[in-house]
Amino acid sequence: MSDAMTTVLEARRLTKTYREGTLETPVFHDLDLSVKRGETVAIIGASGAGKSTLLHLLGGLDTPTSGEVDVDGQSMAALDDAARGRLRNRALGFIYQFHHLLPEFTALENVMLPLLVRGAAAREAEAPARALLEAVGIGHRLTHKPGELSGGERQRCAVARALVTKPACVLGDEPTGNLDEHSARVVFDLLLSLNRAQGTALVMVTHDRRLAQRLDRVLELKGGRLQPWVPD
Repeated sequence: MSDAMTTVLEARRLTKTYREGTLETPVFHDLDLSVKRGETVAIIGASGAGKSTLLHLLGGLDTPTSGEVDVDGQSMAALDDAARGRLRNRALGFIYQFHHLLPEFTALENVMLPLLVRGAAAREAEAPARALLEAVGIGHRLTHKPGELSGGERQRCAVARALVTKPACVLGDEPTGNLDEHSARVVFDLLLSLNRAQGTALVMVTHDRRLAQRLDRVLELKGGRLQPWVPD
């Protein structure tokens, strides 16, 4: 199998039901998804459809009621918490609507952090972090803390942080949803450019259907099922 056809993220018969006492609230049932290396996938759906929940399950941040998620060929369910964390650090990158940068750290330090967590020395982590911050256009803001950056600059920093480990797949939860239209387009263009340069897959939850249609596939989460989206 060629590298381009390698499955980097797979969900099989994924089910999520929230239980509170005797009350059960199903989110989705028997959901399947397979994402190949370098592929870009948008997930759209109404508010409350379970899009963010699905992304958390795919990233191993939440546990399904039943079903399995494989990341880069490894089953999340077969790993303990520590091993699951190592797999997330190695194979996945995360970008959220709100950047979640650490306010006490500079832009450079925030981007270095995933590499430091995996055990890289500071001098080894600094070069790729600097290179990515240059690539997203904020190389002149390396020593600035998040509070000193604009919203668009903070999100560019978050993109660099997600990609610095060269993950197999990036998961984005409304990564441009908190930006104005111009900044959203700039950040989205950067994300696509860098993902394709690295051969990294992208699974992105978004409400912006114009941006979604620029990805390889658009899936709609509706009635607890994932299905190809058909424009009205």
